[in-house]
Amino acid sequence: MSDTPKTPRASQPQNRKPRRMSGGKPDGPKRDRKTAPKAEDSATRLMHRKVKTARGRKIGSKLWLERQINDPYVKKAQEMGYRSRAAFKLEELNDKFRLIRPGSLVVDLGCAPGGWVQVAMGLGAERVVGIDVLPVELIAGSELLKMDFMDDEAPAAIKALLGRAPDIVLSDLAANTTGHRQTDHLKTVALVDAAAHFAMETLKPGGHFVTKVFQGGAEKTLLDTLKENFKTVRHAKPKSSRKGSPEIYLVALGFKGYHTH
Repeated sequence: MSDTPKTPRASQPQNRKPRRMSGGKPDGPKRDRKTAPKAEDSATRLMHRKVKTARGRKIGSKLWLERQINDPYVKKAQEMGYRSRAAFKLEELNDKFRLIRPGSLVVDLGCAPGGWVQVAMGLGAERVVGIDVLPVELIAGSELLKMDFMDDEAPAAIKALLGRAPDIVLSDLAANTTGHRQTDHLKTVALVDAAAHFAMETLKPGGHFVTKVFQGGAEKTLLDTLKENFKTVRHAKPKSSRKGSPEIYLVALGFKGYHTH
């Protein structure tokens, strides 16, 4: 054995970590391996807000709330100070048919919560006489009755407030649904018929009548009566009506006078 002393090796740094074999797990925190959502997916989630189902809330109420929150016309109505999105339906109908002019006397059947009254006054109506079974906060230039239009006393109560023959009768009346299709249809037909006959009993010559109807339009008998008493009768579907809604509007222009047989 040689007596030559061996050269000592350099000492290892104290802070140097020992090498790991390939394939070893890293020491750092684990990375989230979930795939990042696509940009368009995130945008969709931001655009459409969902409503959580609260205890006691029916699924129908949940869907209605979701629809309200995400409805652009609801947001626009809030921005413009309208009481309901229905205001835009009357605006569209007026743009197309020139229904309300400065100085018009307007009757609004089923006026709650007052969106159509606001539009009519904004278009220069002299006055609006409205009726609804629900309470409606007063709007300047209007006289509003809390009463069911289908009550026997309602037509006379409206006429007492008019002072003269109205230029236009608007009806956004809608029957409370029962879930029984035939019953709901008959209730809707009765409302449309009552509104139409009230209009023909009160309108001045040349006046107009607008009413909400549903899929299929008005009954043939009523349509024939309106065509006999008005110069023009049309159906119209405003763009602001909800997608999938069966509602359309019947527009009768140029009242000629009430002819009965």
